[in-house]
Amino acid sequence: MLTKGLGRGGAERLIVGAARHLDRAQFELEVAYLLPWKDAFAADVAATGTAVHCLDGPRPISLAWVNRLRRLVRERHIDIVHTHMPLPATVARLALPGRRPVFVHTEHNLWGRYRPPTRWANAATYRRNAWAIAVSDGVAASIRSSVPVEVVVHGADPTLAVTGPDARALARTTLGLDPGAPVIGTVGNFTAKKDQATLLRAVAALGSPRLDATVLVLVGLGPLESDLRSLAAGLGIADRVVFAGSRDDVFDLLPAFDVFALSSQFEGLPIALLEAMATGIAPVATSVGGIPEVISDGRDGLLVAPGDPGALAAAVTKLLDDDGLRADLGARARVRAADFDLVHAVRRAEDIYRRALGHSGDPDLAASPAGVDGVGA
Repeated sequence: MLTKGLGRGGAERLIVGAARHLDRAQFELEVAYLLPWKDAFAADVAATGTAVHCLDGPRPISLAWVNRLRRLVRERHIDIVHTHMPLPATVARLALPGRRPVFVHTEHNLWGRYRPPTRWANAATYRRNAWAIAVSDGVAASIRSSVPVEVVVHGADPTLAVTGPDARALARTTLGLDPGAPVIGTVGNFTAKKDQATLLRAVAALGSPRLDATVLVLVGLGPLESDLRSLAAGLGIADRVVFAGSRDDVFDLLPAFDVFALSSQFEGLPIALLEAMATGIAPVATSVGGIPEVISDGRDGLLVAPGDPGALAAAVTKLLDDDGLRADLGARARVRAADFDLVHAVRRAEDIYRRALGHSGDPDLAASPAGVDGVGA
């Protein structure tokens, strides 16, 4: 698997999950990443017995990391390169021509959301893929290529979810929260895409006395953190907002939340949302990307338009003011999240690997009855 970095993001969490659950009787797995400073999950991947390689490519078009990738593929006899993120994938496709290795690519975002040069380069080299995986129907519909595309909705790792009163009490203690305070929480990097600014404005719009009792927890880091802190101060809610930082215990913290709020401007399908739903937290999210494919408004969550603080505030208030509705939506969200089990998604990916190898036309790679026998991925 090749990715830009192993920082704490949704795509990176999927790689950790694949490392934990891939069938090692069928596949050997190694993971390579470019950016040396984005390594938060490197230890988690390595802990599964997976070899992790930092290609040390501070610039995606650097020839140095390309040469390291070529050497790695050659020396480790890699049969499949599963790419994540379009720019490293584009360069890798050009750097590794021929029938081997076979390429599989996971598309995490709508093509229209890529910057034009990235979109053009991705499209121009896409035929090098034997197969593509889209994280939602919307993402699949955005792909303009004749390459086979399969939708695999990745979800939460069911082995990590924690629920119940004890988990809630521990999570609130860890975050330093009042045991009885209404808590709105979110998880995501501080970027324009996630639009936590709209969430801050929504919290400010709650008004007194609701605002005086409510706490907003922002889990994550990113380039807009300083702007968000300034906005919170300017809105007069700095004392109601907890910046929890980048955490490796997100599943342990989720039970602290009464409502999970996602204010994204655009998405493929956010893993943090599915993890919150798996924990049984009632979600409020923007109706963008693949989110409406997971949440049915009013049944297992509430959907609002992006960039609308008033609508977001109204939805959050509705849940905070109605314990029965909040509990019902949280329970339904947990049931819905079970449809997107990460382990099942890994099994689907394994089947795609087998088909991709058969698609390559190499009889040696697709010879075993199961499709693969000890193939390096």
